[in-house]
Amino acid sequence: MSAHLILGGARSGKSRLAETLARDSGLPVTVIATAEALDAEMAERIRRHREDRPPAWRVVETPVALAPTLREEAHEGRCVIVDCVTLWLMNLMAGAEGLPAPLAADHLPRFLAERTALLDCVPQLPGPILLVANEVGLGLVPETPLGRLFRDEAGRMNQALAAVCEKVTFVAAGLPLRLKG
Repeated sequence: MSAHLILGGARSGKSRLAETLARDSGLPVTVIATAEALDAEMAERIRRHREDRPPAWRVVETPVALAPTLREEAHEGRCVIVDCVTLWLMNLMAGAEGLPAPLAADHLPRFLAERTALLDCVPQLPGPILLVANEVGLGLVPETPLGRLFRDEAGRMNQALAAVCEKVTFVAAGLPLRLKG
């Protein structure tokens, strides 16, 4: 296992770092993309990410079932990028705004199952795995209960992934800061 968590804020350079590390590995690359083009702005972001990647890289779109996709795609001799864990978390929390207050992860059984599956599989995966995630806890406290739940669960997810990954890097202004490994 060679899992590397790459954290940073929006437009910090975390995806670029993951792509550089994948390119430098010299291995075939698979990108597991978790974003969904639910509006024109997100469709444009996805388009720009696609254009930035080498055409030979394989892309697998997986908005929710991340652990099974990782188990299928991770192999010795292949580098896998997951971009991004935070969007995957957002996909899992879709619909939570309709849940009764107070909102808690306990109200989201699919989220809990998928999170457990991911944390269980990452340490077992062969080959280099680059997990890209947003660090969302450095900003303002969100106004809504769902926003606060999302921020809290993203922070918990990042902590749990950092614990099972061999390497953790924080990226700010395009500059990587090694936190672990």
